[in-house]
Amino acid sequence: MIDTKSKILDTAESLFGKCGYAATSLRHIISEAGVNLAAIHYHFGSKQDLLDQVILRKVRPINKRRLELLDQFEAEAAPGPVCIEKILEAFIMPVMLSDRSPEFLKLMGRIHAEGLMPEIARRHFHLMMERFFTAIRQAMPEMPQEELEWNVHFTLGAMAHMLSVQPVVFAESPSKPSFKVAWQLVAFASSGFRAATDPEKEIEVNR
Repeated sequence: MIDTKSKILDTAESLFGKCGYAATSLRHIISEAGVNLAAIHYHFGSKQDLLDQVILRKVRPINKRRLELLDQFEAEAAPGPVCIEKILEAFIMPVMLSDRSPEFLKLMGRIHAEGLMPEIARRHFHLMMERFFTAIRQAMPEMPQEELEWNVHFTLGAMAHMLSVQPVVFAESPSKPSFKVAWQLVAFASSGFRAATDPEKEIEVNR
């Protein structure tokens, strides 16, 4: 039998994703979950804390695995830096190959739409991202900081798109892209980092 805390988390995840964080009240959650308000305050304290716990129960094991892989690859590459391909493997593969519920994907989409993502990222992803930024800087020391940040931004965008859509290639397992597809994303992102850019060169749009 599902325990009260898990029931609240499951209900909150579903309602936050369906209705949005701002539009979902604690009373709405307790009504759907069949619990009382005291249960939410006992387990979580506030609506913000409840949202944090909904997110953390999914992303904490993923981030843990990311850092474990980065530690492993750094040890294998020592005393030199880890190559960009291995860094992106450590960052992308744990999330791409994890089991993701449709409700959680809806929730993350809502968080983005409501402008909550920067604060969520600061609270739950900042330390992990700093670790990966450091590894990327060491792997590609000649890349200008602005270009590095844009490449990370593009990589996150490609990964977010892969997580939020279900194209034909996922038909055999919509909630869990294949190992091959995940590796395609690693290869795509790695190529982007390795592509030489020339800020002085203009692209001729009209010929």
